Amino acid sequence: MLRLLRLLLLLLLLPPPGSPEPPGLARLSPGAPPQAPDLLYADGLRAYSAGAWAPAVALLREALRSHAELGRARRDCGARCAAEPGAALPDTPGPKSQPGPPPGAWERLLLRAALSRAECLSQCAARRLGPGGAARLRVGSALRDAFSRREPYNYLQRAYYQLKKLDLAAAAAHTFFVANPTHLQMREDMAKYRRMSGVRPQNFRDLETPPHWAAYDSGLELLGRQEAGLALPRLEEALQESLAQMESCRAGCEGPEEHQREEEEEGTGSQGGLYEAIAGHWIRVLQCRQRCVGDTATRPGRSFPVPDFLPSQLRRLHAAHAQVGNLSQAVENVLSVLLFYPEDEAAKEALNQYQAQLGEPRPGLGPREDIQRFVLRSLGEKRQLYYAMEHLGTNFKDPDPWTPAAFIPESLKEKLREDQEQQPWDHEPPQPKPLTDWKDVLLLEGVTLTQDARQLNGSERAVLDGLLTPAECGVLLQLAKDAAEAGVRSGYRGRRSPHTTHEHFEGLTVLKAAQLARAGTVSTQGAKLLLEVSERVRTLTQAYFSPERPLHLSFTHLVCRTAIKGEQEQRMDLSHPVHADNCVLDPDTGECWREPPAYTYRDYSGLLYLNDDFQGGDLFFTEPNALTVRAQVRPRCGRLVAFSSGGENPHGVWAVTRGRRCALALWHTWAPEHREQEWTEAKELLQEPEEEEEGDEEEEEIPSRNASPEPPSLRLQRVQDKVGKPPRVREEL
Repeated sequence: MLRLLRLLLLLLLLPPPGSPEPPGLARLSPGAPPQAPDLLYADGLRAYSAGAWAPAVALLREALRSHAELGRARRDCGARCAAEPGAALPDTPGPKSQPGPPPGAWERLLLRAALSRAECLSQCAARRLGPGGAARLRVGSALRDAFSRREPYNYLQRAYYQLKKLDLAAAAAHTFFVANPTHLQMREDMAKYRRMSGVRPQNFRDLETPPHWAAYDSGLELLGRQEAGLALPRLEEALQESLAQMESCRAGCEGPEEHQREEEEEGTGSQGGLYEAIAGHWIRVLQCRQRCVGDTATRPGRSFPVPDFLPSQLRRLHAAHAQVGNLSQAVENVLSVLLFYPEDEAAKEALNQYQAQLGEPRPGLGPREDIQRFVLRSLGEKRQLYYAMEHLGTNFKDPDPWTPAAFIPESLKEKLREDQEQQPWDHEPPQPKPLTDWKDVLLLEGVTLTQDARQLNGSERAVLDGLLTPAECGVLLQLAKDAAEAGVRSGYRGRRSPHTTHEHFEGLTVLKAAQLARAGTVSTQGAKLLLEVSERVRTLTQAYFSPERPLHLSFTHLVCRTAIKGEQEQRMDLSHPVHADNCVLDPDTGECWREPPAYTYRDYSGLLYLNDDFQGGDLFFTEPNALTVRAQVRPRCGRLVAFSSGGENPHGVWAVTRGRRCALALWHTWAPEHREQEWTEAKELLQEPEEEEEGDEEEEEIPSRNASPEPPSLRLQRVQDKVGKPPRVREEL
């Protein structure tokens, strides 16, 4: 009955048919106390599964609103109760505490202050969240993870599409895709939305963009155009919003969900008596607070934070203030940089320059107060965490490179120094020592350099010939043919190209090839050659471009493009539009933004061609404007085109107007965490003795309810493969 009433209430809140939808996902019931996000979300998914699109939208939107309001209430109540008179907790005794109150007095003060704070928080939560407060609206770990991945927007985009609200469908799809840039199904849906006549480019907006990132990106763009005066308000807003986001994150660290998360990760609850439990909980809170800096500095969909996020913002601020003549503000910001790095020579030189330009001394000038508070509070927390690490055996990974060495106990310095000096690849399998010259590698492999970067009118690009013999090309072509005839849908699923309606795409991954070989569908020789050749390409690419730093295969894909007969007359499009592989190319400005939906971890790309008996299909490089062609490469058996994956190498593919063009597409990365796991699985599978496997090799998927290729397809989930691992999200060139 309760859920029925909730559903009826939300239906009443929906706008009448034909009324304009408010921009974004506006609140359905402004000022109303939030409801239980988990129940709303579950009811929304039930309505979605039943095809009740309008109720599904209402429930999912209310789940998003309630979840956000719950976080705001916790943050606001925490700030309000901390600011109340007498709310300050007594100073924590350190290892060298001075003589203070008599025995037991400090303990009584601490517990009295804690009880007073708890009372304030409970009353505030009851006022903001209704009876029961936060305890009634506790969010489980599964729901936290779903909202962190922006899963509600995955369902919202489909529901909006069914309601014919294409602009909001595109916005919801983009919002989900920003946080899930490797989600192939959403990538395809986005491409379909772009081809719809009712969708405009401005509809692809992130409805969950944190305010500090919006201001930060806007400020950097203005600085890039040498408009420091216009950039300053945005840069200042970015800094203030960054600090506010950290406060919101810190408030979440005190919630029951965070305590529950830590216990789940550690696998234990509180141990020991009262004081051990208090200390353990407090240490977890401090660890969580310290992580908030990295969380705030990490873009949605990214794995790593922007290094030195706050100091880098202050550096830009003091330089921009100096450019427009605001020397007093420049001094404040450069002094704030020195709070993090007192020996920063560039900051000290800039400070001397600003003070000389100001002339007479300004005694009132000092670092920013907000940054002083941040640094002092952070250092106080670090001191406690290092104390607990030394005396209680807890763990703490300091996220900040600016922490003074004096804060680290001598007994811990050596261990921490070893951890900091380790490179990301220290734990990887030993790599063969690189040869002294890339020419040695080419000579050993029987490969010739046909064109270098100068001949290709660019940088970090090369054409190498002789990687495959005609017989090897034939084996790989037969492998692709056999897999296609078996109906394998690996990657592009044999449908029309996502880039043009005039070609079919077929794809085969190394793991799928190995599985088919074990099943006897394709030759084992072809599957093993696919693995061997991909490693051959990686070795050559590393030797030529990156001899001092190991490269790892990130993704390997055997791809064939086939011209559709009868659809090539007066064709004007490309087989693949001009793009870069690790950044989003903006032809109007010539900029390439290394952010989702691009695969930002890619560092080098390669195309190894298998045939030339087709018409069209040449690879070409352009200027950043995506119009001026600088170089063109004709495919042939055994020819490798290798190049760096960034904006310095925009490239595309001319239309394939006759025949079938096949190539092995490979991407390489310096980041070991992005190495291709399927490659290792395929190698192990091909090394195992032949066994008959049970079940169907095909990955299952819920088919689209729309037979037309135009609307986005429905795919609620990816079914795990037979070994129980989630299937890899496919990438495409």
